[in-house]
Amino acid sequence: MKIMAVGMNYADHVKELDGSFVRPTEPVIFLKPDSAILKDGKPFFIPDFSQEVHYEAELVVRICRLGKNIAERFAHRYYDAVTVGIDFTARDLQRKARSVGNPWDLSKGFDNSAVIGEFVPVDKLPGIQQLAFRLDIDGRTVQSGHTADMVFTVDEVIAYVSRFYTLKTGDLLYTGTPVGVGPVHIGEHLQGYLEGEKLLDFYVR
Repeated sequence: MKIMAVGMNYADHVKELDGSFVRPTEPVIFLKPDSAILKDGKPFFIPDFSQEVHYEAELVVRICRLGKNIAERFAHRYYDAVTVGIDFTARDLQRKARSVGNPWDLSKGFDNSAVIGEFVPVDKLPGIQQLAFRLDIDGRTVQSGHTADMVFTVDEVIAYVSRFYTLKTGDLLYTGTPVGVGPVHIGEHLQGYLEGEKLLDFYVR
C-alpha cells in the first residue's frame, strides 16, 4: 500500500506558514512510505533528529478498488471509508529543505509520521465535502476544519493522482490540514473527531 498526501490544500493553513496564499493550479502531492503508519492508539515517539515536530490533523480517505486515469465524476467509487489522521511533520527539516529547493521527503515520511484512527464507512456520513473534523490536545481544540474549505476536493485529487499512480485497494489519501498546526510535546494526549465522533486517541512520548 502507499500513502499519498496533499500539501497546501487549505488556504488559511498556507497563510499561517507563508503569510500569503496563491491558489495552485494543480494539487501539491507527496508520498509517505508504509513504514510511516501508526495505528491502534499506539503512542508517537518524538524522533531525535528534529527539534520541532508539528501535528497536522487531516481527513484520511481509504481507497477500495484498483484504478488508473479515473475521471473526477467516477472518483467517489474508489473510496469506501474515512478517518481522522495526523501528518506529523519535522518542521525544522522541512523549512531547511524548502529553503534550498530540496524535496520534503525526510520531514514528512519518517517512521510513524502518518497516524490513522478508526475508519468510518462513507455511506454512514454526509457527503465527503460536508464533513467537520477537529483535533484536541489535552482536552483543548487546536484544529477545527471542514472539508468544504478544501482548495481541491477529494474527487479532484483522486482524479489527479490517478494520472500518475495506479490506485490500489488499501491505499490512503491524506487530504490536507486546516489552520492551527503547531508543535507536539512529550506527554500530550491527542484526540481526533469526525462529525463529533472520536476516531483517534493516542499519546506523545
